[in-house]
Amino acid sequence: MTNTAQNTTRDTTRDAARNTPGMTVVVTGASGRTGSRVARAAEAAGLTVRAASRATGFDWWDRSTWADTLRGADAAYLAHPSDVGAPGAAEAVGALAREAVGLGVRRLVLLSARGEDQALPTEEALRTSGADWTVVRAAWFAQNFSEGPLVAELRESGELVFPADEVREPFLDVRDIADVVVAALISGDRYVGRTLTLSGARLLTFGEAVAEIAGATGRPLTYRAVSTRDYGEALVGFGVPPEEVAGMTAIFDTLLDGRNEHLSDGVREVLGRAPRDFGDFVREEAAAGTWKA
Repeated sequence: MTNTAQNTTRDTTRDAARNTPGMTVVVTGASGRTGSRVARAAEAAGLTVRAASRATGFDWWDRSTWADTLRGADAAYLAHPSDVGAPGAAEAVGALAREAVGLGVRRLVLLSARGEDQALPTEEALRTSGADWTVVRAAWFAQNFSEGPLVAELRESGELVFPADEVREPFLDVRDIADVVVAALISGDRYVGRTLTLSGARLLTFGEAVAEIAGATGRPLTYRAVSTRDYGEALVGFGVPPEEVAGMTAIFDTLLDGRNEHLSDGVREVLGRAPRDFGDFVREEAAAGTWKA
């Protein structure tokens, strides 16, 4: 992305923020992959961020911790800690949203997943909560290659094993998610009652994505596709609870069946620019030594 496009996005966000002086936003998962970027983008836009994580006394699984975090805030970003389509996610998001509305926090933005059928009940729980809601459906994160278990495989063994075969995905930079979330929060009613669908700029197979990382790092990194069943059995062997593996593999069967082999225009619609390119992400992370052996 060009400096001009970056400056335009920042200027637009700051201009909108001036119309919401003193706005306080609760950011769940504020130390996580998306929440940390949302928090930084919100602060850059002039908003007051209230981080919500176990480190600050907030726990998705302990409702007694919710009120103190929500009370007095104007808006909240909701990112379920496991997956938006995981068992129990709809109940947790619905209950948290209703409590937020009851405490006067009506403006809620939910992170959801593009093409994930299992996420639909959670989205519906938000819609029926009484909140002024926005759903952000995101494609597969580019940062899944640089943060979390996948990067450890690439860094340590030089191979990524995953059940994606030749399916193509428009990998989305999490910073674009953060920019869209903040724009939705500070743009008045413009995105209330809307579902925004985001993707990256181009389609790549997982093997092609790893090849771009290999080219940027100079390492002979490889990708090996396996069946969802074999991948699940390997996770169980690593100690992941079988019930968690069952839910995860069911989601992979949905997301990686080819239904997401298309681009979405949500980033351009909201931010007025193209999504960040996967190649730019790879070059930045390679320069930072993310995949260094």
